This record gives sequence, structure tokens and C-alpha cells, in this order.
Amino acid sequence: MLSEFQETLLQSVKAYQSTQLVKNKYENILQHLDSGIMLFDCDGVLTFINVQMAKLLEMPRQSLIGCNLLQLLRHPHLNPFKKRKILRIYRETIFHRKKYHELIDEYGRHWLITVTYGDQMDGDFLLSVKDVSDFKRIEQTAYQNDKLAMLGKISAAIAHEIRNPLTAIRGFIQLLRPHLMQLGKDEYARIILTEIDRANDIIHEFLNSSKPSAPQKSTLNVSSLLKEVVLLTESEALMKGCQMILHEPSEELLVSIDVKQIKQVLLNIIKNAMDAIAEVGGDHQGVIDIRAEKEGKSVCISIQDNGGGMDKGLLSRLFDPFFTTKEKGTGLGLSVSYRIIRNHRGNISVDSLKGAGTIFTISLPLVS
Repeated sequence: MLSEFQETLLQSVKAYQSTQLVKNKYENILQHLDSGIMLFDCDGVLTFINVQMAKLLEMPRQSLIGCNLLQLLRHPHLNPFKKRKILRIYRETIFHRKKYHELIDEYGRHWLITVTYGDQMDGDFLLSVKDVSDFKRIEQTAYQNDKLAMLGKISAAIAHEIRNPLTAIRGFIQLLRPHLMQLGKDEYARIILTEIDRANDIIHEFLNSSKPSAPQKSTLNVSSLLKEVVLLTESEALMKGCQMILHEPSEELLVSIDVKQIKQVLLNIIKNAMDAIAEVGGDHQGVIDIRAEKEGKSVCISIQDNGGGMDKGLLSRLFDPFFTTKEKGTGLGLSVSYRIIRNHRGNISVDSLKGAGTIFTISLPLVS
């Protein structure tokens, strides 16, 4: 009788140990997921939080277990930004029954937040957070390519038809110019010719942006490219009160590029930097900082200015065709630059802070 009891007890202990092993195994998996997880019970008490979620909240994990939502919001280590986001998620979940939320954190990363509750959770609330920044970048790239394709179709369809009559008008104005000079109206002819040339420039940009021309590549040292670009822009920068600072790379970095196209991109970004600095006005001393560094199998060229900067809304539209903040801008310069860099199997990105300046980063593959 005793032996049967001992055997039953031993089996129970083994079953418990087996259950604990399985539980520990699954808990260990949850702890090391790349998604953040929080579990609140039916009384609103936090019963589980994994390592990733504690890292996202930037708070000690053990100090959170057993807290309710109010205690979590009053936690001394919770920063104001995250407190506002948690309150927003709570309101939208409880009052609007919203189960999916998207937000951008203070570092510019995109997060997808899912709240699971109901009968299947026995009254518990499971909150999971996943970093979807890479998916957003892919989505933005696809969206950008679609818009560039649309721009190409529009440009190809109308550019030649507009350019032909403009050429004829320009020719007749030049023929009439001597007569206008006799009447003392040469200024009229000058203005007309200037505006026709400006219209032709816009059409030229249309055509360039619509041509998916393959780069005519040659191998070049990045340092010599940057020196030439600085030489071309230095005098204009000085006239606009800007100081150009070039940090040459400590080693030879060779790239296979279409020199004309890449130079066009760099000059466009530097000109934008000058304009951004000029907009600040006053006695502001403008600085344009240019550097190139090796990163893995690529070279990263950065162009940083201390102009007025941009908010997140402008940043998200910066490479859109026709989008411009300038009174006389066409909104094509950066969209063309984007296409050129992509055709070189590179990447171009921008980061900016309102009132603190802007930095453009161009990544190009190195010649192995």
C-alpha cells in the first residue's frame, strides 16, 4: 500500500517537474522574442513582461511586475513621451475598442502594437509591440518608386510638346528684340527670354527625371570627387555666409559611378543646404560639413548643415516629385537625386531637427 502511494507521489513529482520544465522553456522563449510583451490580469495588474518590453520602456523589469496601470504611469523611470503613448493606447483600446495601434517613438522608429483581450484570454490583456521600421522603409521605397514611375510617364508625354512651341517663341522674340530696343522696351524682351529659359530648365528636369538612363560608370576616388564639388561651391558658399568644411577620408575609397550624375546629386544637396542656412538670416554663421567614411562594403557620404532644419512632416515628403518649400523651386531636384542614387545601387536618407539643421547621407558600394 505504501509502495503504491510512493509510486503515485513519485509520478506526481515527475509530472510537476516536467510541467515546470515546459513552463520554463516557453517562458524563456517569450523572454527572448524580438517583440515586446506585457500581460495584465483581469484586475489590471501586470503579471508578465519580457526582456524586450523592459528595454523598450527603458525601465527595470523586476520593478514593473505587480504594478497596475496607474502605478506604471507614476513609475519614476518612465519618461513623459512613453507615458503619453501608453495613455493614448489605453484610451483607444478601452473607449474605441481599437486592437491595433501604430506609433513613432522619440528615436523615429515605427512600432506596431497589438492588444489581445476577450474570452480567449480569460479576462487578461496581452499587449505586444513589434518594430516595423524596416517594413515601413520598404513600403516607402515602393511608394516612392511608384510616384517616380508616374512622373516619368507624365514627363515623357508632355515635355517635348511644350518644348517645341517654346523654341519657336524664343526665336521670334530674338528677331523682335532690335525693334523693342528702338522703342526702349528691351527690358520686356529680356524678361520674356529669361522666363522661356526658366520654362526650358523645368522641362529639362522633367526629361531627366523621366529617363531611367543607366549610369555611365568610371572608377573614382571619393576624396577627389568631394574636393571638386567643394571647389565648385566654395565661392558661392562664402558669398552666402557659409563655411564649407571637408573631412577627407583617411584611406583611399574607390567607387564606380557616373561622375556627372553623382556630382549633380551632391551639388543639389549642397545648394539646398546653402538655402536653408540663408533662411535663418541674421548674424547666423552657416557651416556645411562634408565627410566620407567607410562602412562595411560601402562608403557613406554625409552633408550636414546648421540651417533651420525641418519637421517630421516635411521629411516624409522630401523626395516626392513636385514637392518643394521654395518659392521658385520645381520640387524635382531631390526626386531626381533619389533615382540617381538608386540606379547606382545605393541609398540616400535624410535626418533633420527643427531649429538644429539637416544631414543627408548617401551610401554607395565600394569597388572591391
